Amino acid sequence: MTTIKDSVHDHIEVQGVAAALLDTPPVQRLRQISQLGTVTLVYPSANHTRFEHSLGVYHLADRALSHLGIEGQQAERVRAAALLHDVGHSPYSHNVEALIHRRTGKYHDDVDELLGDGPVARVLSEHGLNPDRVAGLVAGEGELGQLVSGELDVDRMDYLVRDAHHTGVPYGTIDHERLVRELCFVDGELVLDEGNVQTAESLLLARALMNPTVYQHHVARIAKSMLRRGTEELLAATDTTAETLRRWDDSNLLVALRQCEATTAYARRLSQRDLYKRAVWAEWGAVPEAVLSADHEAVGAMERAIADEANVDSDAVILDIPPEPSMTESSSRVLVNGDVRRLGEQSTLVNAIRAAQRDQWRLGVYAPADESERVGAAAIRELGLDLDGARVRDVRTGIHATLDEFN
Repeated sequence: MTTIKDSVHDHIEVQGVAAALLDTPPVQRLRQISQLGTVTLVYPSANHTRFEHSLGVYHLADRALSHLGIEGQQAERVRAAALLHDVGHSPYSHNVEALIHRRTGKYHDDVDELLGDGPVARVLSEHGLNPDRVAGLVAGEGELGQLVSGELDVDRMDYLVRDAHHTGVPYGTIDHERLVRELCFVDGELVLDEGNVQTAESLLLARALMNPTVYQHHVARIAKSMLRRGTEELLAATDTTAETLRRWDDSNLLVALRQCEATTAYARRLSQRDLYKRAVWAEWGAVPEAVLSADHEAVGAMERAIADEANVDSDAVILDIPPEPSMTESSSRVLVNGDVRRLGEQSTLVNAIRAAQRDQWRLGVYAPADESERVGAAAIRELGLDLDGARVRDVRTGIHATLDEFN
């Protein structure tokens, strides 16, 4: 057994298949993958990695299994899946995942090939575990897969607490010990036991508060958009493939961006925090449906049109259209008077949080500081944004935003 001191869970005891997996290259690579990617440019102490998060998920999974009375090989499969659930992450975690998915059809939880061959497969086989079944748990398949990937998964419980701890933001604080203790299975569904509607709401509320302050902070979004643009140009300008890139770590990608002439400016800006600025910051109601539903190719065409209209280089315009706000946690299930109910059906808080998420949504157009005014004016015309009468709460003077910012 190995005991590891953790900043969130204190001491984590790692044993069995998980202890054997710790020193395999795919797991050790997670030491070089930042948990929050570009968020560290907003919160400097948010420099934790996918490795420590994976240990935390393993720890909470182990606690949940003990509470649920699940033992033997079933439990070992879940422990292995919990530790391995992030081995498929590309550099900077989720920041370039959409780009890689467009080119490979793979998300970070598509780990069959990583678990089916090489050192991880050998360790799993030595412990009598089928790699395919472990990969299925990582993807959330089956009853026990809900513990690793689902509305009440231990992954979510760890990253909220861990991200709050490392950013210093208090909003992600949840009673994860109670959440784990109150889990139970009813007819194959993972639910929270009686008397835990508020416990489920706390998970929902923590995520809703962390989203605008941490995960979707405008500086992190700008840096993420620049990283994506640079990575896309790197793939176009070099022989590097998306399949190769998805197995790199953060340093590999940053070095590659520095060494490629087409992307060296992005690498310099990211390294020196010389980021683009917001030229437009528009809320949902101000954006035409055709823009909201635009695919990647259409977004690229819009960026080029804005650049032409503003008479700037095409690299000077980045259009950032987040997906429609969603709240998967609202489908979490709780026992109420013996009946399994979705949280969204039971909690009056859910609709309020949904409305808040819609209010917080913003379309961003980013450009270098000295060109942001021209780009902003051009973007309003080209995108057909309706800026009259809408609201925004976090603007600086000079940003084209959907509010009279002096009111």
